Amino acid sequence: MSVAIKKQATPVSKPAHEIDEHIVEILSDSGEGAQKCGQSFGAISARLGYGIWTVEIIPAEIQPPARSVDGASGNRIRVASRRITNGGDKADLAVAFNEQVLRGRLNANELKPGSIILLEDKWRHDDDPSIAASYVAVYDELLERGFDAIEIPMETECLKIVNDPRKGKNMFVLGLLCSIYSLEVEAAHEQIRFIFGKKSEQIIIANQRLLDAGYQWAEDNLDIKFKIQATPPVEPSIVVNGNTSIALGVMASGMEVCAMYPITPATSASHYLSDVFEKVGGVVHQAEDEIAAAAFAVGSSYAGKCAVTITSGPGYSLKQEVIGLAVMAEVPLVVIDVQRGGPSTGQPTKPEQGDLLTACFGSHGDAPKVVMAASDIEDCFYSVITARRIAEAFNTVVVLLSDANLATAQQPFPRPEFCEEWLAAPIDQSPVDEDYLPYDWNARSGQRRRVIPGQPNGMHTLTGLAHDRNSGVAYNLKTNKEGIRNRSLKLAALQKTIKPPTVLGDDEGELLVVGWGSTRGSIEEAVQRIRADGHKVSSMHLKILQPLASGIREIMQRFDKVLVVENNWADSMDDELIDEDNRRYSNLGWLLRARCLVDIDCWGEVGEQPIKPGTVERVIRERLN
Repeated sequence: MSVAIKKQATPVSKPAHEIDEHIVEILSDSGEGAQKCGQSFGAISARLGYGIWTVEIIPAEIQPPARSVDGASGNRIRVASRRITNGGDKADLAVAFNEQVLRGRLNANELKPGSIILLEDKWRHDDDPSIAASYVAVYDELLERGFDAIEIPMETECLKIVNDPRKGKNMFVLGLLCSIYSLEVEAAHEQIRFIFGKKSEQIIIANQRLLDAGYQWAEDNLDIKFKIQATPPVEPSIVVNGNTSIALGVMASGMEVCAMYPITPATSASHYLSDVFEKVGGVVHQAEDEIAAAAFAVGSSYAGKCAVTITSGPGYSLKQEVIGLAVMAEVPLVVIDVQRGGPSTGQPTKPEQGDLLTACFGSHGDAPKVVMAASDIEDCFYSVITARRIAEAFNTVVVLLSDANLATAQQPFPRPEFCEEWLAAPIDQSPVDEDYLPYDWNARSGQRRRVIPGQPNGMHTLTGLAHDRNSGVAYNLKTNKEGIRNRSLKLAALQKTIKPPTVLGDDEGELLVVGWGSTRGSIEEAVQRIRADGHKVSSMHLKILQPLASGIREIMQRFDKVLVVENNWADSMDDELIDEDNRRYSNLGWLLRARCLVDIDCWGEVGEQPIKPGTVERVIRERLN
């Protein structure tokens, strides 16, 4: 590829329409770079002081056929003048590399009526008459339905710079968007240098030229110009997705071992650790399967290195027996489950919150575990630190739930400043007393001293069988009951330290909306909209789901109605076959009804995209009526 440095595009004076926020979608076939374009657009916006939240649009197949309605790959970017906590509702502007991927988003009703659509025009002149006819039909339909459809000669313009426009359109489109949203070109140049930093200087320059070409084409040919008021950050920030935030949290927590087996959508967390973990003394072990990964993590923790294993739903199911071993042997372990659509292989690339009950009760026998959930990108980081501290404090298993929504979404947050308190205290390796019992449980808390291999006078049998205080295998009822009781006491002891959740809005009123995990942003935005209309609606978000904090029942009893909103299935009372006797409740709905004995309603949605604030708003208004 022969390129020369081109002078940076010079902005043309053009009036910009002031707006508070916009949602942009970039759509292409897999491999054409729409996701990288969207991530870059979000990163540039965040660097300049905008609030952003990105949502990856990922096809169900790894490599779907080109120009397929269900094969759209890309990114949704919500950009605003304030902090953003979710992907928002329908898109204001879409850029499509062909009309078929756009058709998929139209069918899914993801675009606002009258929204702007920038469409690659090469298909109008395709040699295949059926392709050309398909393009014309979609374009004409867009006009008939009132969309502001604009044809863009992406390939024609890119061919002026590179020989393969498939590897250049994404940066050309990035330039278009920088012009449309009045973003500084220099910031975009820096972003290109960052994302292609490991490539040759020639490739970096070529991509910068493509960006300049897109910017200048928009300046010369489009009348569209928006300006969102940025708020320059007052402190250093980072822009990462949830999986990267989890990986950073693993390092910040002081954990030194990550054992994993690749699985969508969790894999990128381990991949990031593979690149950087060794620099801080950590080890990433890719095992031969999920079971071996869990066993490696348990062995590492037993040896004194608190370990983490990262997986998704099907992998979590495979790890269950080894997780039970960690509970029985009282070995600290952190398990991160990046949830996805199920059951079985389900929908590997789609978000869902269907693993909560499995995380709490999935093991055979009584195997109490602590279960937590991260609610946004920043929370992914700090939740790992909390999980590690709890695991080592109580010598138990802590399950941290994330999901596909958080895994790939980007959001800026203040750059963490390392704190010594994040790290667990060093293991006491002094010689133990001669009369030491390996499972000398504390009568009030169920806790015991952690002893690692090689510690003087600390040798004992480690077994997954029921055992007595001296770690001897025991089958009698009294000894088995004693072990079960003390392992259960750990959750009770932890529960006494958990503060009641805070309430957004009034402490009492018409309706309380309860959620957990990644639904927080959408729920709180919906509640704020309805409160603006004068309704006494509030929300409560739960961080630790097992054990549940005290005070939750009392909070719920202060409201006329309680509605749990989750990204998992709940039967609808509108279905002819469903009644109060056979209705299946959502995951948290089950938990809260059982724990608090309050008549809780629930609503769950299982779909291809994260729950939108507009959807939650509609459901709340229906309940109020």
